Order: sequence, then structure tokens, then C-alpha cells
Amino acid sequence: MIKTAVFISGRGSNFTVLHENMKNGVIKGAEVCAVFSNNPAAAGLEYAEKEGLPVIVIPSGGRKDREAYDAEILEAIAPYKPDLICLAGYMRVVTSVLVSAFKNRIMNIHPALLPAFPGLNAQKQALEYGVRFSGCTVHFVDTGVDSGPVILQAVVPVLPSDTEEALSARILKEEHRLYSEAVGLFAAGSLKVNGRRVEISE
Repeated sequence: MIKTAVFISGRGSNFTVLHENMKNGVIKGAEVCAVFSNNPAAAGLEYAEKEGLPVIVIPSGGRKDREAYDAEILEAIAPYKPDLICLAGYMRVVTSVLVSAFKNRIMNIHPALLPAFPGLNAQKQALEYGVRFSGCTVHFVDTGVDSGPVILQAVVPVLPSDTEEALSARILKEEHRLYSEAVGLFAAGSLKVNGRRVEISE
């Protein structure tokens, strides 16, 4: 059983879908062992507590030493012995402290077809650029901003009538499906990183 620590900063919709899919067997061989947040007011924490999941909160406000902060996170999650970290709306760039401790074992979901439109407000970036297709990407995390090896991607057409909210909502549906698929592949031992390429075996 793959133990998964999920990091959230807000509502955690991808987190709730991951957890529900682990419970109902859509994702096989994985479970949430802990939920971490840098934001004490994160809405997803209420769901985590209701589900009886261990919750860890270390506020990041005013914390300028990112490496020291990530070292504190590592110490806090260590008792839960996670095999995988899933960033689910976690609004901090992780440092080499976490990345080196969990090499190719930290996943993130991003609402664009990377390497296009990394960082914040990806849907707005896509609309302003005038692309005809956007989507979402699950990738392994490195020390850059949305720059790690791509695991899976899903394409979402951009409609002439799209607002940022409408496009975001359609992409989010694909995020929920894609993230679960990627975690399932990890749990099955089907992912191998070869340079920048992620090889997927049957």
C-alpha cells in the first residue's frame, strides 16, 4: 500500500477526489496517510478532519527561509512514512530539501499543458495568449516552477465564449480524472523516470 501525504493550501478539491477514489477502489494500492497545509484556514482541512485523516499545519506566513521551512515539514511528516507526496493546490514552490528527500516521489497537477503557462493564473494566461487548446498536466516536481518531468496530460479545447471561470471549471474536471490516474500508475509501479521522460509500463 502506497502511503500518500497530500499538501494543500486551499479548498483541496483534487485532494478530496484523490481520497474518495482511494476509498472506493478507483485508485488501487494507495491511501492518504497525512494531510499537510501551510494555511491554517485551508478549507480542505475540514474535510480531512471529518474523514479522520491526520492533519499537520505549519503556517508559512512570514517564513522567509524556505529551506528551513521545508526541513520542518520533512520532520513533521516523517512519522507517517509517506511513499509519495501529492501537491493539490499547494501554493508554495518546494525547495531542494523536499525534492532531494522525495526524488521523483512528489507529484503536482497544473492547469495548463506544460511547458506552456507555468506558475499562477495559467487559465488566464492561456486565454490572453489566444490558444485554441489548453488542459492540465500531472508532473513530478523539481526545484523549478512547474518544470519537472511530465507524467500525463489532458487536452481541453478553449471555446470562443470562454471566461477564465468557465475554462477553469472544464479543466478542473480533467484534473480530477488525470491526477487519480497518475497516482494509480505510481501505486502500480508503472512509472519510471528516464531523464526528462516518464516511461509508463503496462
